[in-house]
Amino acid sequence: MRIAVPVELESETRVAATPETVRKFIALGAQVAVQAGAGLKSGVLDAEYVAAGASIAASLPEVMAGSDVVLAVRRPPASALKGANPGAAVVCIADPYGAAGALNEVAATGARLFGMELMPRITRAQVMDVLSSQANLAGYRSIVDGAAEYGRALPMMMTAAGTVSAARIFIMGVGVAGLQAIATARRMGAIVTATDVRPATKEQVESLGSKFLAVEDDEFKQAQTAGGYAKEMSADYQAKQAALTASHIAKQDIVVTTALIPGRPAPKLISADMVASMRPGSVIVDLAVERGGNCELSKPGEIFVTENGVKIFGLLNLPGRLAATASQLYAKNLFAFVETMIDKEKKALAINFEDELVRATLLVNDGVIVHPSFQTKA
Repeated sequence: MRIAVPVELESETRVAATPETVRKFIALGAQVAVQAGAGLKSGVLDAEYVAAGASIAASLPEVMAGSDVVLAVRRPPASALKGANPGAAVVCIADPYGAAGALNEVAATGARLFGMELMPRITRAQVMDVLSSQANLAGYRSIVDGAAEYGRALPMMMTAAGTVSAARIFIMGVGVAGLQAIATARRMGAIVTATDVRPATKEQVESLGSKFLAVEDDEFKQAQTAGGYAKEMSADYQAKQAALTASHIAKQDIVVTTALIPGRPAPKLISADMVASMRPGSVIVDLAVERGGNCELSKPGEIFVTENGVKIFGLLNLPGRLAATASQLYAKNLFAFVETMIDKEKKALAINFEDELVRATLLVNDGVIVHPSFQTKA
């Protein structure tokens, strides 16, 4: 069984395997080939992979040749999979929404594509949950970046020269990223408030020492899916919530938005008028910018300064701004999943297509898109 770890696309700083997970795969009987330079942006030298037992491939065709498993962060283009064995398992963040064409191209290669972001949120799969591991880091980084752009101290400081007031930070969306943002902001001494459409989050926010803000009507009480995700709210509820938050946002120094709905554009939470009401020097960190953004004025890949001096932080891939830590966690997520598909006695890939983890994550198999959520409707 041969495992390939290719170099990621230029914009991606993370890597899908670390020396630690390489050693674990080799202990299961696998051969691991890493493309030269794959770990450099995450601070991992080729020599470290060699010391862990991997071989270094000089080029993409060389690393892919004869591979049974391909580990990646972002979905590799179909052209990159040439040379992999028929039925090779490509395990990555597949970004399948609205990508039917790309999925069909991967299908045509004969590979099996697994989307790690589709991992079910069950106890058994917690160690494989890439959304949680990466969102946790994004939440932390949002406060670090927000504080850096804010240009003022976050905690209250009492000095001989006078008192510095604590910064006010508002977190919009209390999933994994939001909770980590709250905890980080609190540790840094800010006054924190947070909002979410899911009623279960109120207790979580308050347990972290922050104040919860939401329109708590009947729709709010039913605004969570069985899987723990936020439901898309009605236009009426969104209007009421916007009215409640508009006056609150005007008083904030940093606002972090994290609201995402799988398969949908990011909901617009902050209007241009709300941005105009904020004080000069205030900062908005939009973690949903890759899906269109929660702020009406966000620009993907940019830090945009409005006419009234508000900074809107729209840089992409915040986990990748902590590449070493993000890679460490992501590689462990992948190992935990791939290990379940390895026959320990035969030391070979043995996918159990009846396994609920496989059924949930398998996007492409036998030349076609097999996941019911992404098949073309007749």
